[in-house]
This record gives sequence, C-alpha cells and structure tokens, in this order.
Amino acid sequence: MSALPHCPKCKSEYTYEDGTLYICPECAHEWSKDGSDETSDEIIVKDANGNPLQDGDTVTVIKDLKIKGSSNVVKVGTKVKNIRLVDGDHDIDCKIDGFGQMSLKSQFVKKV
Repeated sequence: MSALPHCPKCKSEYTYEDGTLYICPECAHEWSKDGSDETSDEIIVKDANGNPLQDGDTVTVIKDLKIKGSSNVVKVGTKVKNIRLVDGDHDIDCKIDGFGQMSLKSQFVKKV
C-alpha cells in the first residue's frame, strides 16, 4: 500500500488519487500531485445577479425567506448590512434587525 499525503485542508488520512490529482473524500478538496497549483483560501461568492460579494457588503433579500423552526419570515427588500462570507451551503453570515444572527444563501440576495 502506498503512502498518500494527508489532505492539506482538513488533515484527513483518507485521500485517493484520480489521474493527476489527489482528492479528499471528507471535504472534497482537490490538489495536484506535483503541488504546483496552490489553491487560495479565498471564497468566491456571487449574488443572484452574478455580482461578486465581499465581506462587509450590504445586500437586499430578493425573496421571502421562512425561518426554520419559527413562524417569522424575512420579507423581500430587507436590507442586510455588513455581511461575512463563510464556506458552506449557507455562505453568508449576517445579523438582521429584528431576527438576530442568521446564515443566508447567496442565491437569495442581491448586492446594493
């Protein structure tokens, strides 16, 4: 059995080879065998219109969003200031007035 390198992102030992790449099945990180293409940790997130978002941007909600476990709804047109981009399915962390800390999907917001 050959000794494959551990995943540089999550340190998993369960990596495997696929052509010229190593792949981590736990976090889906891919990197080349020769290490020539270093990936950056910068997250690229785009809003519903395809505009790139950055930390600290102000966005507007474009669809009524039901809040899980509550009967409240974040209404269309709600302005969200000072967003923070994170990795994952809900890629925006923010604080919405009247609701508190929330995670949003970038596909339901547009940049102001």
